[in-house]
Amino acid sequence: MTNDWRKDRIGAALRGENPTVLRRLDAGFAAIGDVQFLPGYSVLLVDEPGVERLSDLPRAKRAAFLADMDRLGEAVERACGRLDPRFRRVNLEILGNTYPVLHAHVWPRYEWEPAELVGLPVWLYPHDRWNDETFRLGPSHDELRVAIGEELDRLGATA
Repeated sequence: MTNDWRKDRIGAALRGENPTVLRRLDAGFAAIGDVQFLPGYSVLLVDEPGVERLSDLPRAKRAAFLADMDRLGEAVERACGRLDPRFRRVNLEILGNTYPVLHAHVWPRYEWEPAELVGLPVWLYPHDRWNDETFRLGPSHDELRVAIGEELDRLGATA
């Protein structure tokens, strides 16, 4: 498998070729983020190619997408809280400014973050955090992937 899946993340997820996908949810795909400078960063991808905004979906599908976002957020919260005692909270965001396809970001936040950044939006982190190979998703994140996936399964079973 090449990195071609990055050019069409949703199409690749639908074909089972997106290696970041953790689980298929009701209205999208739970995926772990490409960068992990905040371990557990995850993304919810809508499951319909070409959908740019939440308002592009019928109301029932909007509600399902938002419920999936909530489920992924809680799964990240539970997994990260279990794996790191300095976990603080999650931030949930739907932006779409750079990647114009409906998706939601789930950012875990930690007590160990730099004091000047811990209370700010993640997007204000220095550019080197986003591009440093040290923070790229890789085998060292397998435990985290499994933990988030297990929490998604538990939350789905209780829905």
